Amino acid sequence: MTLIYKICDTAMWREAEQLGVFTGAEIDIQDGYIHFSTAAQLAETARKHFHGRKDLVLVTIDSTALDIKWEPSRGGDLFPHLYTDLPVDAAVSVTAMPCDADGMPVPEGGFPAV
Repeated sequence: MTLIYKICDTAMWREAEQLGVFTGAEIDIQDGYIHFSTAAQLAETARKHFHGRKDLVLVTIDSTALDIKWEPSRGGDLFPHLYTDLPVDAAVSVTAMPCDADGMPVPEGGFPAV
């Protein structure tokens, strides 16, 4: 199982659960694909794009059955992208991401091991 991660608003994910698919956040829709991170990229993604944001969840995804494209992005690192809706049944877990004292969203239990 290859795990990838998506940080999103709790309400957005709850809506996806009702629909059965996650169509993406505003940035995903603008870019034409759903952005994900690997375990190694996750803390920097949280810091860069979600600092100070509350009511977030970390969705852990089993990417095995998905048509993930690995494409260069920040610093030339390969990031996982999905060019279609994400079926919510690909989610392995959904974890709250409260902010720490510095405003950094951190998953309950900490970031996944690299």
